[in-house]
Amino acid sequence: MRGIVCAASMNGFADIVAKIDDFVWGWPLMLLILGVGALYTVRTGALQVRRLGRALKYAVKEESGAPGEMSGFAALCTALSATIGTGNIVGVATAVASGGPGALLWMLVAAFFGMATKYAEGFLAVKYRSIDSNGHVLGGPFYYIENGMGKKWKWLAVLFAVFGACAGLFGIGTFTQISGIVAAAQSLFPGSQTLAVLGSAEHSVRITWPLVITGVLVTVCTAAVLFGGVRRLAKVSQVIVPLMTAAYLIFSLFTLIFNLPAIPGAVSLIVRSAFSAEAAAGAIAGLTVKTAMRRGIGRGVFSNEAGLGSAPIAAAAAKTNDPVRQGLVCMTGTFIDTIVLCTITGLAIVVTGAWDSRVTGGALQGFDITAYSWAEGIPFSPAVSTTVLSVCLIFFAFSSVLGWSYYSERCVEYLFKGSRRAVSVYRWLYIAAVAAGPYMTVSAVWGVADITNALMAVPNLIALTALNGVVVGATRDYFGRPRRAGPRRPRLVICRLNRPKSDPIIRKTHQSPSARMRAQKQ
Repeated sequence: MRGIVCAASMNGFADIVAKIDDFVWGWPLMLLILGVGALYTVRTGALQVRRLGRALKYAVKEESGAPGEMSGFAALCTALSATIGTGNIVGVATAVASGGPGALLWMLVAAFFGMATKYAEGFLAVKYRSIDSNGHVLGGPFYYIENGMGKKWKWLAVLFAVFGACAGLFGIGTFTQISGIVAAAQSLFPGSQTLAVLGSAEHSVRITWPLVITGVLVTVCTAAVLFGGVRRLAKVSQVIVPLMTAAYLIFSLFTLIFNLPAIPGAVSLIVRSAFSAEAAAGAIAGLTVKTAMRRGIGRGVFSNEAGLGSAPIAAAAAKTNDPVRQGLVCMTGTFIDTIVLCTITGLAIVVTGAWDSRVTGGALQGFDITAYSWAEGIPFSPAVSTTVLSVCLIFFAFSSVLGWSYYSERCVEYLFKGSRRAVSVYRWLYIAAVAAGPYMTVSAVWGVADITNALMAVPNLIALTALNGVVVGATRDYFGRPRRAGPRRPRLVICRLNRPKSDPIIRKTHQSPSARMRAQKQ
């Protein structure tokens, strides 16, 4: 009797989450996300296309002698650690499975405009960040809302910080990531003994030893890194992100190379189904163009976080004096995450038919869809491809857990005016959420993540719209100067005065250090 009541309550909760998810990810939010990206694309002259080469160069070249807590590359890796994860492997698969192949095109459209949005976020994060006497940096949407828009908008900054802390604790930071890690671990040990089943047949969690052991290990590792501080987080991210990205990219490309003749047909299907539900209606019941758009844009934002306001929190900690430079570095994150990795993942899924239940013999979910595409598309043993994908997902998701812990802790720090006790309490709650994540149902997990993403995005998108003049003006000024001129230095106003060089005030600016010391002794 207790099991029936539990199943009914879990089904009811999942239904409520689904209805809220459908409401918040309606046309208004989708148009707002695309609109802000389009605004910056037009006003910066398609900066994401014309300046991409320089952005990639800045991403790997450090700026020496600048204030901050980590290098620009480390800040990028920290941001990528939160974006490259389940969004690429599970999120893309979920979007294509529920929204049809056309969802991939809408994901790319959102990413294209999202690159311009991400540039603006990185710019504003550095311009309005706060650095205390100990060199500790705090920045992000809450600061560029308060300092850029004015004190009367502080309520909007507080709202963003509240939603950001909730997103890290209940959505994108913990439950979705640990759910992906557990799915990968269970795929490595498919014959494991089932200890218990939570929920109903439709919304259930099968508890096995790999689930329990993986949950404990991830929780312990998360605690070890979190209590090591931001520098340990940056070091871990700089190792995990490049290695796992390279491994994932190589195997994904293998899938496409071995299925090269099918790529033109897959591209055609993606384009047709993005504007016509009939192209994929035979495989997905009730599919509409709106569904494809919502799944594509929603999962795209989940993956690259453009417009969400999370990446600027890491960008603010970068060692740089130049907001434009850091904005360009931030922009490369969306390019790598979605334009490259998500495109390759989505193509592999469509090429192999992994999204279509008529091909797979039954509806697959999340991780299993991408695993099927690798197993069918690469002429290796399925055990090899599944193992590599599982390891990639585990490390990707773990890095996302760490990245989002940094974001959400900074939100708490802003809310409680730098209180270390509040941050410490939140950190323990975050670790507890990681421990509870394996026992959440997949549908509820992704629904909650979508809702918290939407709530977090709205205040940030309002700020980006209000401050577009600041971003565009400085950007035009920066790229309007000769390339060798470098960042503009602030001029001494006193030098503009019509005073003779004999005047002691002016003479002070022309004296050498040794001459100035002799003058002081006299």
